[in-house]
Amino acid sequence: MISLLDDLEIRKQIRIASDFHSAQEQLHFQPPDIVLLDINMPGKSGIELLRYIRERAYATEVVMLTNHAEDIYRQECKELGARYFLDKSSEFGRVPEIIADYYNHHIDN
Repeated sequence: MISLLDDLEIRKQIRIASDFHSAQEQLHFQPPDIVLLDINMPGKSGIELLRYIRERAYATEVVMLTNHAEDIYRQECKELGARYFLDKSSEFGRVPEIIADYYNHHIDN
């Protein structure tokens, strides 16, 4: 994923969280423009982190990227405010396009 994003040549920092709690810490430090979340993550689920992001009203765009593309998960994530819900097995390649589009439409490039 990092090499895909590096190819975009967007001058933004990419941070990686290995689990729910380190993701929370990073959100407190500096909420990112965009978060890529998987439903499966150590500590708690990506859905719980999405809920956490929305409860704190972080102005963060959320892209769910998962192997659990069932409608029940898709619906829950959309209701919680995820902009995108992508199936890793078939839509992984859309991530760079989504991120580039985000930065092309926001002033602080």
